[in-house]
Amino acid sequence: MRFGIFYEHQLPKPWNEGDEARLFHQALEQVVLADRLGYDYAWEVEHHFLEEYSHSSAPEVFLSACAALTKTIRVGHGIRQVIPNYNHPARTAEGLATLDIISKGRLEFGIGEGATRLELGGFHIPAKEKRALAIEAGEQIANMMVMDPYPGYEGPGFSFPCRNVVPKPVQKPHPPMWMACTNRDTIKVAASLGVGALAFSFVNPEEAKNWAEIYYGIIKSDDCVPIGHAVNANLAMVSNFSVHHDRAEAIRRGQEGFEFFGYAVNALVAHDVTPGRSSLFADFQKARGNRDEEIIAASKMAERNANGIGTPDDIRAHIHAFEDAGVDQVIFLQQAGRNKHEHICASLELFAAEVMGEFKAEVAEREAKKAKTLAPYIAAAMGRKKWMKPLADDEIPVVKASVQRAQVNNESR
Repeated sequence: MRFGIFYEHQLPKPWNEGDEARLFHQALEQVVLADRLGYDYAWEVEHHFLEEYSHSSAPEVFLSACAALTKTIRVGHGIRQVIPNYNHPARTAEGLATLDIISKGRLEFGIGEGATRLELGGFHIPAKEKRALAIEAGEQIANMMVMDPYPGYEGPGFSFPCRNVVPKPVQKPHPPMWMACTNRDTIKVAASLGVGALAFSFVNPEEAKNWAEIYYGIIKSDDCVPIGHAVNANLAMVSNFSVHHDRAEAIRRGQEGFEFFGYAVNALVAHDVTPGRSSLFADFQKARGNRDEEIIAASKMAERNANGIGTPDDIRAHIHAFEDAGVDQVIFLQQAGRNKHEHICASLELFAAEVMGEFKAEVAEREAKKAKTLAPYIAAAMGRKKWMKPLADDEIPVVKASVQRAQVNNESR
């Protein structure tokens, strides 16, 4: 089992001077700590205009800082908004390759499309077309990172002339590709495209098992036609995360933040929003009331707290259940709502000290076995890939100089 941490950069109101800067710098401190403790991935989302819920609008900047400050942890776009209106595919390819170089080959590339009217409307993206636009762009970004030169493209979502997109990434053929998934349907889409599934829905291990069976069933089938130049067959599940030797204290430190995350996701999709006048956290607290003690009382009746918030034994059982379900990575949502920096760091340290080791010891054997099992299916999938035809040297168009030679000669006299 691999372990990741995940950032939305949530900042509930009320806001005080310096809060936003403090949030980012504390997040960097957490990533540095996670790197030192042996966590495998640091993921950051990309969202726009979603005040309180996500102030993560420039993940390439934050992840570059993470790469510069760390040594082994992989840095992941979880996800990058790839639709051209958000970020032109050529600019995304350039940024990904540069970040892969800066990180010395530690980059992961998740593709996404956005879901809220605030984002889609802000960039004039038709909601009904967003999935097709994202997949189209993702495939061309992969081509741009690999092909020398990129032959050019004319498609429904964008057009681009022949250019050699540089630099090229360290990882060959390109960084592993993923896709954000929120339900069984998107799990199917990710598997059919040969990319990893970043499951950003909080499901129990029983449902995770269903998702894993669906995902790997399609990876092994003729329905898998990769959009990248390699298949990344991996399933990652997001889990809430707060660990303390006292279960009640773990709940007090993490439960409210976890609930706010879910509340905000639904509210931003289902409710009207006035830009600059959000009241997400205030509305959430009004609806929630003081539930912690009620939840704590109920948890005392249970042998285990099975949602990622609890004691080291609780979370050990939680991770084992995901492992048995066929999940490859658990991504901890530790920065949510008003979760405190010192509590986040304490949870990361306690999990690493008392739980992580037993799972890390099994990684090499488990992944080698998985790679051997999947090898023939991945080879078959790559055989079905629809490759973009490279240009022969005599087919590469010459880009004419903006000032012709005769004119230059006349002007020099």
